[in-house]
Amino acid sequence: MLQVQPAEAYAGNVSPELACQWWQAGQAVLIDVRSDAEREWVGFVPGAVALAWKQWPGMAMNPQFDEDLKAAVPASGKAVMLCRSGVRSITAAKRATELGLEAYNILEGFEGDPDAEAHRGVRGGWRFRGLPWRQH
Repeated sequence: MLQVQPAEAYAGNVSPELACQWWQAGQAVLIDVRSDAEREWVGFVPGAVALAWKQWPGMAMNPQFDEDLKAAVPASGKAVMLCRSGVRSITAAKRATELGLEAYNILEGFEGDPDAEAHRGVRGGWRFRGLPWRQH
């Protein structure tokens, strides 16, 4: 699926493959909204802008999010938001839209949907689909 699915309050939902295609072609900025700890433990996307939506301890809102996002994405550019499962990235895409940016949520996130045993990484997601990522 390489098309945009409509969404309410932001530009839309895109597959990991389409988001990667836009990002690699320079048509979008890839914003990884996971916490520093998640990127450290689970893996990261080289070249993505690491901009946590919430941060440890306590998963408090990142007070620099708006300012850092506006600095990372050109006013006329678009952002594709990546999180663990595609939930925080929806909220981040809504916020980016409020700031005047064209923002998309990446479906399935970095780790994909949970399987029957609640394990991630085996049902979709950026990493499972073989898109660029590394482990620290």
